[in-house]
Amino acid sequence: MSEDFELDTDDLSRRMDGAMANLKTEFASLRTGRASSSMLEPVMVEAYGQMTPINQVGTVNVPEPRMVTINVWDKSMVNKVEKAIRESGLGINPQMNGTIIMLPIPELNEERRKELTKVAAQYAEHARVAVRNLRRDGMDQIKKAKADGLSEDDQKFWESEVQELTDTYIKKVDQALETKQQEIMQV
Repeated sequence: MSEDFELDTDDLSRRMDGAMANLKTEFASLRTGRASSSMLEPVMVEAYGQMTPINQVGTVNVPEPRMVTINVWDKSMVNKVEKAIRESGLGINPQMNGTIIMLPIPELNEERRKELTKVAAQYAEHARVAVRNLRRDGMDQIKKAKADGLSEDDQKFWESEVQELTDTYIKKVDQALETKQQEIMQV
């Protein structure tokens, strides 16, 4: 069995891609002073007796760089959507216009920008931890194969493969963080 051992690096890579995708989603929810429909993704509205994402009660549009609009389909839901946005902690003051809710995105002050860079750094650290956990999984598989008779040369080869993959993804996380922090600090 030992000679047939081959670590599924494609699987590890795919799982690390998942960590990167999660990081990108978290970064998209950070408000940078530019309007984005993704900033409303975490906001849930109580609709018809259950909590529902905003994009399932209305159409979310970005008509201008500093404006998000929500065209609520059911007139009876407009006030609930407005309340959900106010209570979401996004720091946006919704303006009503019939069934359309307009969200003007204010400029970020320096203090808020610094706070957001710290939040981005926390998100990046979570992604690094996820990548390192996947590295540990790969190393555990190699140790198990070593116990089953994998040669020391093969063990070293696979460990270096896993470490190389890990380093690549940690570098990607760091680059994504640097890009996001520059975007946040840009006035």
